[in-house]
Amino acid sequence: MLEKVFKLKENNTSVKTEIIAGLTTFMTMAYIIALNPNLLTNFDSGSPLWNGVFLATCIASTIGMLCMAFGANKPFAMAPGMGLNSFFAVVVGNIVGITHMSYLASFQAALCIILIEGLVFVILSVLNVREKIVDAIPMGVRLGIAPAIGLMLMNIGLGSNAGVYSETGGPFYVMSHFFGALTPSKAKTDMGSGYGLMVLTVVTMFVGLFVIIILAQKGVKAAVILGMLAASVIYWAGEAIFLGINPFASLATASFLPPFKDMADTTLFKLNFSGLMEVGWFTVITLVVTFCIIDMFDTIGTLVGTASRAGMLDKDGKMPQMKEALLADAVGTVAGSLTGTSTVTTFVESASGVEAGGRTGLTSLTTGLLFLACIFLAPIAAIIPAAATSSALIYVGVLMVTGLKNVNFGDLSQAAPVALMLIAMPISGSIGHAIGIGLIVYTVIKLFTGKAKEVSVLTYVLSAIFLIKFFLVA
Repeated sequence: MLEKVFKLKENNTSVKTEIIAGLTTFMTMAYIIALNPNLLTNFDSGSPLWNGVFLATCIASTIGMLCMAFGANKPFAMAPGMGLNSFFAVVVGNIVGITHMSYLASFQAALCIILIEGLVFVILSVLNVREKIVDAIPMGVRLGIAPAIGLMLMNIGLGSNAGVYSETGGPFYVMSHFFGALTPSKAKTDMGSGYGLMVLTVVTMFVGLFVIIILAQKGVKAAVILGMLAASVIYWAGEAIFLGINPFASLATASFLPPFKDMADTTLFKLNFSGLMEVGWFTVITLVVTFCIIDMFDTIGTLVGTASRAGMLDKDGKMPQMKEALLADAVGTVAGSLTGTSTVTTFVESASGVEAGGRTGLTSLTTGLLFLACIFLAPIAAIIPAAATSSALIYVGVLMVTGLKNVNFGDLSQAAPVALMLIAMPISGSIGHAIGIGLIVYTVIKLFTGKAKEVSVLTYVLSAIFLIKFFLVA
C-alpha cells in the first residue's frame, strides 16, 4: 500500500529511510510546539489561550503535512512559521492598542487576517498563479536560494536556537559571544551566571555536529538523528554532573492530557470579524498583503532550496508537483486560522529530513503523525535540548552552502544577487526578503546593461512589489 501511494521505489527510497527522515525532521523542528504558543501569548504558559494555541499548532501542522504527503508526495514539513508568528503577535498588540479590546478578542480578530491570507493562497494555487511566480524567479537567483538558506540555518543553529541568554536578556551567538570574546574570561564576564550553560551548549553542539559528519562520511543514513541523540545524552549528563540540574525534572509534574476544552473556549473557530472591522479597511488590507508577500516567498524559497538540495528539480530548475505543494501550504494556513494559530508554512528544517534520505510524502506523513502525537507527548519532546537540534541545523546548513558551486560567479548578474542574498537571509531572518533583494538587484543590473529583454514581465512586477514593500509600505 505504501509503495502504491508514495512510489518509494521510483524515488529510490524505502519505508525505513522515510520514517527515519520524518523523525529527523520532527526532532529538528519540535521546538515550535512550545515556542509558538509562547510567542503568541506573551509566554503565558498554562493559560487557556496558551493551551489552545498549543493544540492548534499540533493539529494545523498535521493537517498541512497530510495534504503535503498525499497531495504532493513531497518530504516537506509544515508548522506555524517563525517570523510570521512574531509579526502576528505584534499585530495582535496593535489591535489591542487601536480597539482597546482584550488580548483574547484581538487575537481572535487577527485570526481573520490569517484566514483571508490562506483563502487567497488557495485560490492563487488552484489558478497556478503561485507556480507562475516561482517560474518567474531567474535561474541565477534560484541557484542562490539553497546556499543562502544554508547560511541562515547555520546562523540559527549557532545563535537563537541554542537556547542560551545572557543576564541582560539578549540571545547568545556562538561565533560572537564565545569565539568572538577572544578570551574565556571575557566570555565569562559577558555571560555572567549563564557561562556554564554556554560552555555546555557549545561543547554539545560541536560534538553532535562531529558525530553527524563522521557517520555521514561513513554512509550511515541515520547520521543526523544519531548525532542528535548523542548530543542529547552529553547535554543531559553535563546538566546533571556539572550544573546540578535534573534534565528530566519537568516530566514529574507534566500533564499528558490534551486541553481540548481550553482550545474550544479560546481559539477553535473563534474568528472575531466584528473586532477586525474596528481596525479599519486600509490597515486590514495592508496586513493581509504583508502576510501574503512574506509567506509566499518564504514558502517558495524553502521549497525550491530544499528540493534543489534533494535533486528534485528538473533540468529547467522546476519542481514537479509544485502546485500541489503550494496548495498544501495554503490549506495548512486555513487550518491554522480555524484552529487558532498564525500562518502555517513550509519549514526550512525539512532539509534535515531530506538529508536523512527523505524523498516522498511518507516523510511528511511521519512528521505529521509525530506532531499529532505531541498533543499527548509534548513534555517528552520538550526535553530534547536545543543544542542537539543546533547540531543538525548547522550540518544541514553546511551541506546546502555547497550549492554555490552551481552559481556562475563569472557573471555579475548572477554573482551580485546571490552574494547579497547570502548576507541578507541570515541577517534579516527572512527568506522572502532576501529573495526580494536578489530579484531587485538582478532586474536593475539587466535593465542598465542593455539586457532588459532578458527579464520577464512578471520578474519586473515582483521587483516593483518588493521595492514598494521595502520603501513605501508603512
